[in-house]
Amino acid sequence: MSSLQILKSFSFTATLALFGIIPVCIANAATTSSPTPASSPTAKKSYNVRDFGAVGDNKTKDTAAFQKALDTCAVNGGGDVIVPAGVYLIGSVQMGTQTFLRLAEGAVINGSPDLDDYPMMDIRWEGRTEQGRRSLIFAMNVDHIGITGPGIIQGNPAAAQSQNPRGALVLEPINCNDVLWDGFTVSQGGNWATHPTYCTDVIIKNLHITGRRDGIDIDSCKHVVIDNCNVDTGDDSISLKSGRGMDGARLAIASDDILISNCTLRDRTFACIGIGSETSGGVRNVRIEHCHFVSSGSSAIYIKTRIGRGGSIENISGDDLDVQAGGFLQVNLISSGNQNTADDSVDGLVGYPQGRNFSFTNVRVTCTTLVDITKISTEKPLDGLTLKNITGTSTKGITLANITGAKLSGIKVTGMPGAMVTVDNVTGTGLDDASAAQ
Repeated sequence: MSSLQILKSFSFTATLALFGIIPVCIANAATTSSPTPASSPTAKKSYNVRDFGAVGDNKTKDTAAFQKALDTCAVNGGGDVIVPAGVYLIGSVQMGTQTFLRLAEGAVINGSPDLDDYPMMDIRWEGRTEQGRRSLIFAMNVDHIGITGPGIIQGNPAAAQSQNPRGALVLEPINCNDVLWDGFTVSQGGNWATHPTYCTDVIIKNLHITGRRDGIDIDSCKHVVIDNCNVDTGDDSISLKSGRGMDGARLAIASDDILISNCTLRDRTFACIGIGSETSGGVRNVRIEHCHFVSSGSSAIYIKTRIGRGGSIENISGDDLDVQAGGFLQVNLISSGNQNTADDSVDGLVGYPQGRNFSFTNVRVTCTTLVDITKISTEKPLDGLTLKNITGTSTKGITLANITGAKLSGIKVTGMPGAMVTVDNVTGTGLDDASAAQ
């Protein structure tokens, strides 16, 4: 039984049945989360943004009307904030506890181009705490919140593209519990589209995300489900992070217990699913299943970090995956990601990232590079790698280095002129026909 099927076996309230929500994920057989379902608040009150002065003509700034509707909802015990059909031009707004933003058919939220409409604040950006613009739709330290479709939310390129300080993202809940996003479209505008940070019990389902930067960035979050999403981006479609250098290591908040299922991911530069490169707090118990990848950039799955980050990446598994173009699996635990933390590194052997228990089964490929796991330190070899039942075609085979406990079986991939498997300092089973690396 898959992780998703196990989750669906939980009993649900009438409200949960309405949305078909899965509360938390079970990343693997050894990791079971208690079901704490995201749901609408018990209060049934609703607040229409037009009743608070929103015009929806894409000319008048409706920021104040949206904020008043959201605040009125929160202070009255929660409920639904309704956004009817129209095109609403807004700057950054903040959601309160027990508040659901409901985007009707034909409702479009457009981010303002004016930087002054996005307040400055301390945020986490690429694994470090620094100043940046508040996101278009922001939440912090609140519980039981959500956004549902079928409407559209569009970030503005003029507000998004600033790098120092960081420009505005589209959706960014920080330190929130019980978050639901369901059934809407996000256009990222030129920066990361979504960035849950320090959150617990997050459900992201039925989203369509487009743009040239990251689609979904999960940052030091626990109990996350990403299901049935279509993400087409220039950078990582989905990225899992947990801080960079000592700034992340001293907090040691892992991204933990994450299920990615039934997704179609298209990437044009880096990876469909990137784990890292900010991994100083650890990334563990990640399950990827029933997904389709098209990577014209690097790899469908890229597990990446660098020496000086520290942290462990463990219990990463994938099953029932289709891979087209690019590579299938790449792992670099030595030298991936930007180098601008030389003044904030985790020194010594503890700063060498540790990889443990990577397992990928039942994978169908039409790709250029099957598996490249060569950038692993001899000081901390990758401990545990399973590759089983992989079929299809690839112009380059499997290259492995510095791995203990490798298990290869059922590899039936054609198309490469050289050896199927090349190894250097690798122990395990299924390696009898492997060639030694030059």
